[in-house]
Amino acid sequence: MSDTEFSVSHRDQHCQARRGRLVTPHGAVETPAFMPVGTCGSVKGVTPAQLGETGAQIMLANTYHLQLRPGADVVAELGGLHRFIGWDGPILTDSGGYQVFSLGQINSIDDDGVVFKSHIDGATLRLDPERATQIQNTLGADIIMAFDQCPPLPCDRETLVAAVERTVRWAARCKEAHRREDQLLFGIVQGGVDHEQRRGCAGRLIDIGFDGYAVGGLSVGESHDEMIDTLEQVVPILPAGQPRYLMGVGMPRDLYASVRAGIDMFDCVLPTRNGRNACVFTPGGLLKMRNEVHRLCDDPLQAGCPCYACGRFSRGYIRHLFMAGEMLGPTLASIHNLTFYQRLMSRMRELIPNGELATIPREFPIVTLGSEHNSA
Repeated sequence: MSDTEFSVSHRDQHCQARRGRLVTPHGAVETPAFMPVGTCGSVKGVTPAQLGETGAQIMLANTYHLQLRPGADVVAELGGLHRFIGWDGPILTDSGGYQVFSLGQINSIDDDGVVFKSHIDGATLRLDPERATQIQNTLGADIIMAFDQCPPLPCDRETLVAAVERTVRWAARCKEAHRREDQLLFGIVQGGVDHEQRRGCAGRLIDIGFDGYAVGGLSVGESHDEMIDTLEQVVPILPAGQPRYLMGVGMPRDLYASVRAGIDMFDCVLPTRNGRNACVFTPGGLLKMRNEVHRLCDDPLQAGCPCYACGRFSRGYIRHLFMAGEMLGPTLASIHNLTFYQRLMSRMRELIPNGELATIPREFPIVTLGSEHNSA
């Protein structure tokens, strides 16, 4: 790609973690990187300017949702995705495959594509590899994803194998349909927690050849250990000179372990979803801001955090906002959570060159805690 390149500058000598740099037409992304999710072209409750202030380098938007509303042609007519949403940095668009299978009511699926009903108005729609690629070409993101079939968990072997077969065939068709040289196209490795299927899918996608490789279909109900075991089977197969993206992950514990396994990019709705639900990330764990313990607390959400919420407001005030149903509460909690995630990723990038990634739990004990942990 003419204006795009990926390079690895450092590797941690004690694990598979690596520090890199992905250059796109809309700016560079230092990796490992976390992408906030703006499903419909907006990170919920946060303006693009506020998003940039959290340290975010790149954001994600979704093909399925943007095609339903307002439509890719509308986005293109209004200047393309970057101008339309007011974000000048890099953007990645998911192909919509996961949403079709999780949100849409499936009418039929075959080797050619999927016919489904919109979750918005019940309209019958069709999405196939060529159409998913065309929509993403029209939207104009810097990184686009191949259309895939994400199998449920658990599922029988016949269903799993069929999903992997379709994913590989559809990936080849996406590459053939891809028309823009200023966009990277990533293939998506599927296969559930079946190591044989995962390795086979990865190898076949590599044979087709993509600009980067994602691991999809995790964080859908498997255990943390199953997720990491799967990554340890797949990541060593993926090309060392191309970015590796773990889709839909996750909790700080998952991010840390996945970086150690060699993953470069992540996305997840957790920072903003938790923020909207009065749940705040801190190095020591999660804070539940509706709890009585915060009512008279004059401390910031996190001492030393540079975010707007921590610099201006107390826990007591932010609790008040949630208890009063004020919109500002979710916004401030989301700003903090997004900043927390970016600071965690930044610190990991700093430690990798010296082989010190293993010290992260000292500064961020939350990376050793499961999702059930809450501080207060």
